[in-house]
Amino acid sequence: MPEGPEIRRAADEVEKAIISLPVSEIWFAFPSLQHYEEVLTGARIKRVDTKGKAMLIRFDNGYTIYSHNQLYGKWYVRSSYNYPSTNRQLRLAIHNEKKSALLYSASNIEVLRDEEVSAHPFVSRVGPDILSEEVTADELLDRFYSKRFYRRKWASLLLDQSFIAGIGNYLRSEILFVAGINPASRPVDCTEEQLKKAAEATISLVKQSYETGGITNDVKLAETLKKKGQKRSEYRHWIFNREGEACRIDGTHILKVQAASRRLYYCPTCQK
Repeated sequence: MPEGPEIRRAADEVEKAIISLPVSEIWFAFPSLQHYEEVLTGARIKRVDTKGKAMLIRFDNGYTIYSHNQLYGKWYVRSSYNYPSTNRQLRLAIHNEKKSALLYSASNIEVLRDEEVSAHPFVSRVGPDILSEEVTADELLDRFYSKRFYRRKWASLLLDQSFIAGIGNYLRSEILFVAGINPASRPVDCTEEQLKKAAEATISLVKQSYETGGITNDVKLAETLKKKGQKRSEYRHWIFNREGEACRIDGTHILKVQAASRRLYYCPTCQK
């Protein structure tokens, strides 16, 4: 599943393609949405926002398209009406005279009035979004200490979109590693220093992943490993997807466990 940084990068690409010209045609696969095609044709897109793993395409006539890629959704930006060769099912197409933004395989698409967006079931419950809002480490610390969250295990807490928006499986493992936190522990079990590191790591790794296209490893180290001939999958992360390989800090073999029904990686010495 794409995580917050991937959705924000997709939103940037979609926004760049469709923001400058009026919509010449819009198409929905779902019959329940097709009456909006006439409503939105001719309108202009003001901006494309994200809220965690959801995308919000804002039109200048008071409407917003909400979409959530879930597990299989994927955006393509192409020259106008130039459809990709794919076995995926087209769900939404937005065309102007130069570009087309095409959403495939997603099943969660809605059209909302602007005033309805904040009350949407996902948008209303999702936590702070580091890539679309000003979020400070102190604000995250307040969440770590709150009664709602501080007795829950980190392994499940970081996947809860009401805690922090946009964090998924690879970011979960990477944040806990950089903060030196064992995934079986809870915020209440951690030292103040660990919690500060977790807050800082959450912000820095989400932003770094967005800026680098998914690299959460030390950027200079990743570049060095790349020059040595390693593949992207080998230098991309600190520990995620590196079961049995040496920790980049102390050489201990990385372990993999199942946590919240998904794979999680950790170093047993760096994260005692």
